[in-house]
Amino acid sequence: MSQSTSHILMIRPVNFGFNEETAASNAFQNPDAEKNGVQQKALSEFNGMVNVLRHNGVDVTVVDDTPQPYTPDSIFPNNWVSFHSDGGVFLYPMQAENRRLERREDIITDLEDKFKVAHVIDLSRFEHERQFLEGTGSMVLDRDNKIAYACLSPRTDKDVLNYFCEQSGFQPISFEAVDEKGKAIYHTNVLMCIGSRFAVICLDSIPNPHERIKVTESLKSSHKEIIEITFEQMNQFAGNMLEVKNKAGDTLIVMSQNAYNALSEVQRSALQKYGELIYTDINTIETNGGGSARCMMAEVHLPSV
Repeated sequence: MSQSTSHILMIRPVNFGFNEETAASNAFQNPDAEKNGVQQKALSEFNGMVNVLRHNGVDVTVVDDTPQPYTPDSIFPNNWVSFHSDGGVFLYPMQAENRRLERREDIITDLEDKFKVAHVIDLSRFEHERQFLEGTGSMVLDRDNKIAYACLSPRTDKDVLNYFCEQSGFQPISFEAVDEKGKAIYHTNVLMCIGSRFAVICLDSIPNPHERIKVTESLKSSHKEIIEITFEQMNQFAGNMLEVKNKAGDTLIVMSQNAYNALSEVQRSALQKYGELIYTDINTIETNGGGSARCMMAEVHLPSV
């Protein structure tokens, strides 16, 4: 078991854009974002991020999105699928109907050329009950300690979270989290990131003091250095990072340029103890899609063939 992997799945967009179906629950989407040429800009940013990862020795599997059906958020695959070291693959129930179309069995089949898939657990049936759990957006997984952190929201249902944990052997730690306007934060991975030995988190977003203590104590007891970020930094996606490895086994901490710029020198120094900071400009993707670098990477923890 390892917190991070050198194998990443990314989906190259063909129809990226502002998704009206997700905007109601995602305060990070900017309705005033520049709409002209968004697909071309997003494609350029996507290719730039893939190049940066590969240049740093990360194994990136890129799959092209298809023009039909229309999937404006396909660039964020970590919401519909997760891959685990026991060969397990989970498919997740998505709130927006046009996001359900992102689930593609052919992608999992193609990965079987390189990786062993032991079983697929499809949770999408919960959509019939209007209950959702959007993968490693809804949950931030401490894979080493088998803990699933989740802030409950319209997209993160406690019953589905508990069912995932029963199936995967994770322990759920759920809590409420809100932005500075008091609106429920749509995905846990915008307020926190867990690495092997650190956790970046906006503790101010957890209003209930008992829940804040519960999360803090859990992180401390699993020997993570807590690096706190502010609401303002969270809004620049400073919580939306991912620890990955390269083929040489070095640790990299991947984030957007906006996230990197939002961090203080003290915070950067704290993070650099645990890995090299890798960042790339994905501003168009962030403002239109309301997701950042972590959301674009589905980590493949499956055993190699």
